[in-house]
Amino acid sequence: MSNTPILFWMRRDLRLSDHEGLSAAAETGRPVIPVFIMDEVVETHGAAPKWRLGLGVEHFAGVLQDIGSRLILRRGPALDVLRDLVSETGAGAVWWSRAYDPAAVARDKKVKGALSDDGIDAQSFKGHVLFEPWTVETKTGGYYKVYTPMWKNVRSRELAKDLPAVKALEAPDKWPSTDKMADWNMGADMQRGADIVAKHIVVGEQAAQARLADFVDENIADYTAARDNMATRGTSMLSENLTYGEISPRQCRHAGWRALHDGKSGAEVFLKELVWREFAYHLAYHTPRIVDKNWREEWDDFPWKDDERAAEIKAWKQGRTGVQLVDAAMREMYVTGYMHNRGRMIVASYLTKHLMTHWKVGQAWFDDCLIDWDPASNAMGWQWSAGSGPDATPFFRVFNPETQAEKFDPNRTYRARYLAELFSDHGQEARDYFDAIPASWNMSPKDDYPKPVVGLSEGRQRALDAYKARGD
Repeated sequence: MSNTPILFWMRRDLRLSDHEGLSAAAETGRPVIPVFIMDEVVETHGAAPKWRLGLGVEHFAGVLQDIGSRLILRRGPALDVLRDLVSETGAGAVWWSRAYDPAAVARDKKVKGALSDDGIDAQSFKGHVLFEPWTVETKTGGYYKVYTPMWKNVRSRELAKDLPAVKALEAPDKWPSTDKMADWNMGADMQRGADIVAKHIVVGEQAAQARLADFVDENIADYTAARDNMATRGTSMLSENLTYGEISPRQCRHAGWRALHDGKSGAEVFLKELVWREFAYHLAYHTPRIVDKNWREEWDDFPWKDDERAAEIKAWKQGRTGVQLVDAAMREMYVTGYMHNRGRMIVASYLTKHLMTHWKVGQAWFDDCLIDWDPASNAMGWQWSAGSGPDATPFFRVFNPETQAEKFDPNRTYRARYLAELFSDHGQEARDYFDAIPASWNMSPKDDYPKPVVGLSEGRQRALDAYKARGD
């Protein structure tokens, strides 16, 4: 089997550089057949993540072609597809990069066990994290439930150097057949919104590396303050590329560490944000319930609403709550596929507290709309905001969107960018919103801006009363 092909199953690792599994496969000198599968996990993705993943896969297929290789596309249950490809190609090995969210872990365990039973060399390699969840432990040997001690544990932990880019992959004598990406129509659920969001995406490894370099050169020094300024791009925007593995977290960490040693103080906070992402995967691996259940089980009887037909929830989704900063952030997501991190906290607090709506409603909407959707980070972010998660903000801490606007959008620049009904000097993004949304919403920039669906003081008090009634 030493000369048989290796099937390399690509997932959220669409790059050639700093790729442990693909580098190991290339170094064997054996034929390597990269394959991407539209499998049972990918099929569950929401509209924007599935569409953006498809664009990343299509781009990476071109990158592989440039080095004399190919990306084989197949659709179906992962195990069935891989077994078919083993039979077709005579492959003696199936390798892949590990994933750490519950759905992917369950799939991968099934695949690894079955292929091993078939006599196939099934190997997995370190995936899209800095530190694999089982390598970071508390002093007593357990997993971390609080972020700050975990940060202190790993802050100065050394990492291996970034691996050089794979330059070539040995081709098989005969390539197996491949599906056509166009036939999958991964953007079908985006409908007319795809053309709008497409103006804001940055696809591929080369573009991701340029994005990182620009951030380090231009913005990382001021990141501590600039990241909360909603009117400017003070953040790295790398969440999109990290999601699809177009850049590795190790590459980001090394760049941040170099910037810190160059005297760019904001780099420390950037490094903390990378570890916050690690914390999300640490918890998703050790406590899988975080992705679909209250992490704190005592919140199971909290009187959140979850009727998606409710007028208040519909208004929140449409950016028509009558609360300017909430609406602007929700529209940013629909226009760009992204939402400023400060906006994410504000809209999540508003939904779960002012509107007393279950965090899973918001999580599902973000699952559908974000191009940087990440199963672990999205779940933990929502539970952090709602108060039901680990190391969460207390439920009685209710963000006041008006106060937040005064602090983080003092000149109303961000709101004017997205709220056409209120600002005569609104940006193109504000008009684009009405071209991106479903026609069935029947919205127009000439509409009157709505009155608040709930008064901010009233909503806050309602949330606090419900919290007190729990007896905490």
